[in-house]
Amino acid sequence: MFQPIKLGPLELKNRIVMAPMTRNRADKGNVPAEMTIEYYAQRASVGLIIAEATQVSDTAQGYASTPGLHTPEQIAEWKKVTDEVHRRGGRIFVQLWHTGRMSHVAFQPNEQAPVAPSAIAANAKTYIPGIGYADTSVPRALETDEIAGVVDDFRTAAANAIKAGFDGVEIHGAHGYLIDAFLRDGSNKRVDRYGGSIENRARFLLEVMQAVVGEIGAERTGVRISPVSPVNDSSESAPQPLFEYVVRELEKLHPVFIHVVEGHTGGPRDNAPFDYEALHRLYSGIWMVNNGYTKEMAIEAITSGRADLVSFGRPFISNPDLVRRFRENAPLNPLFEDAPLYGGVGPHGYIDYPALPD
Repeated sequence: MFQPIKLGPLELKNRIVMAPMTRNRADKGNVPAEMTIEYYAQRASVGLIIAEATQVSDTAQGYASTPGLHTPEQIAEWKKVTDEVHRRGGRIFVQLWHTGRMSHVAFQPNEQAPVAPSAIAANAKTYIPGIGYADTSVPRALETDEIAGVVDDFRTAAANAIKAGFDGVEIHGAHGYLIDAFLRDGSNKRVDRYGGSIENRARFLLEVMQAVVGEIGAERTGVRISPVSPVNDSSESAPQPLFEYVVRELEKLHPVFIHVVEGHTGGPRDNAPFDYEALHRLYSGIWMVNNGYTKEMAIEAITSGRADLVSFGRPFISNPDLVRRFRENAPLNPLFEDAPLYGGVGPHGYIDYPALPD
């Protein structure tokens, strides 16, 4: 776990990854806050940081105070983050995101309906400042001729990520957001070339991947999937053949990694039967796993060859020096009880978790 590994042209100093985690700390204009620089730089000892889910356009937002990569101001502020992470010896990708139906008209330009594969509301809520938690809005189905424009939003955001100094991008194809909603038959009831068969439902993801790989190169492009996670009202009647097809097609594009959330995101790893090794066998690149891993589980996954990289989420929130703590078998900080995971003001619960003394 502490040995270096090649990720495309990069050499990662260990096989531990900071998973992307929404923290709802962006400033006005969905620009990364000044404290975001220190937040990621504190964690630069990890092999790879994957920065939080970041909107590809002004219609991609679904939550309060989440950053984007579609304006010059956003690019400029992200550049400050990547420069400091690199100065401290780290490597950083960014996760590119379109929330799809996991949104509300309050976040959309002119309070228009969010977009989705089909006009089916998610059984989910989002937080709206000044109002509180509200049901996500009923989306409208994207017209067939609109989809190419959304694909291009991902391509442009990937180009912006490189301008902002990121080492690469992870395409968010998980957790019920737009790409995942196209994949799954519970949320995709289309009758055009983007709906119906597995091949059609996977078309949007593969077009996004083709566009991004074409723009910045496969060696800078990863993708995240969550085959059986039910979060954000996700459902699929036949996940095994769906995701085997997806990985088989991704292999042709050869992204630099595939990042797999095993089980129910943030919950049980055995919520539904699924053969992850069958997926792994279909892909020849770097295989990253996530969800509920301990240090011991991570070592087993890597030494057995079941994974090349393991990503950790919440332990990185409360332990900026998680790699050192793992290496020295030091105890982990618990999450502060008086600090929110999402949002908040000031440094508490964001950049004031203690590191081990030198």
